[in-house]
Amino acid sequence: MTTTPPDAPSPSEAPAKTPSQGGQLLCDRVIELRKRRGLTLDQLASACGVSRSMLSQIERGRANPTLAVTLRIAQAFGLSIGDLVDQPWTASTIEVVRGDDATHLFRDDRECRIRTLSPLHLEKHVEFYELRIAPRASLRSAPHFEGTRELLTITSGSARVVAGDSDCRLAVGDSAHYHADQDHVIENESDDELLAFLVVTYE
Repeated sequence: MTTTPPDAPSPSEAPAKTPSQGGQLLCDRVIELRKRRGLTLDQLASACGVSRSMLSQIERGRANPTLAVTLRIAQAFGLSIGDLVDQPWTASTIEVVRGDDATHLFRDDRECRIRTLSPLHLEKHVEFYELRIAPRASLRSAPHFEGTRELLTITSGSARVVAGDSDCRLAVGDSAHYHADQDHVIENESDDELLAFLVVTYE
């Protein structure tokens, strides 16, 4: 069982008084990625082993983390340090998300595989995901930010969607649009893998 690290930073995490330009970029990227994945500071702290207070200082631009701390944060997002702080998309007008790019794999276990199809730096107005849910498994989500909506389209298999007190069943080619700022579930009630595409929008 993973426990939340204590708030007091370790000596290796001690913040610098004045963040560098690289530290400011890291600040923006950590906020962007954490919110994109719907993580609280406590959840990110548990995932990367960096204290909550240190993460808070990084996000506010009040800390210049060490290389070791930056690496731990990058690994929690499934990125390298270079991917975390660089902006390679600015060099081209076309940005490609490769099918074998592990950095876009949001979740991958026996029950569910979620791959991010939209660029990780994209503004938070929209996100695009490929979902694969194992037979008889489900994807359960706590409420997202107020105003969040989801559009789910089934391409293989069938699903039951529950959003708050409402539910519906979807077959291949069906789509459902629902409020995601409440508890919601995507269930695969069949004996075959469910393949779907999910668009998440924010007001």
